[in-house]
Amino acid sequence: MAGSKVSIDGMADAIMKELNAYADTTADGVKTAVQKAAKTVKSEIQAGAPVKTGAYEKSWAAKNTAESANKLEITVYSRNRYQLAHLLEHGHAKRGGGRVAARPHIAAAEQSGIEQLEQEIERCIRNG
Repeated sequence: MAGSKVSIDGMADAIMKELNAYADTTADGVKTAVQKAAKTVKSEIQAGAPVKTGAYEKSWAAKNTAESANKLEITVYSRNRYQLAHLLEHGHAKRGGGRVAARPHIAAAEQSGIEQLEQEIERCIRNG
């Protein structure tokens, strides 16, 4: 639209056309940023997960929870070892007394994913 001439009557339509094009481009960029952040969170959780047999580490996955034209929601979760996630992250009481120490690995990955997502979205909006 930079070099085109628009009549006063057609200005509202021209502005809406450009705003819609910008919104579509930005929505695609944000969706890509969400996918990258989810992949990063999953891999960081796997890297920091306690390893006994390796099954807990391998159980982490990311799936699309909700998607529309301008929204994408991805959930990172443990497929079949979800019961352990909270216990390992926060520690727990032992049967005979005492506590098992916490092995935090999810919170740090989540925070890293949030920061990456913010940077990617900012870059997407700035560059269009």
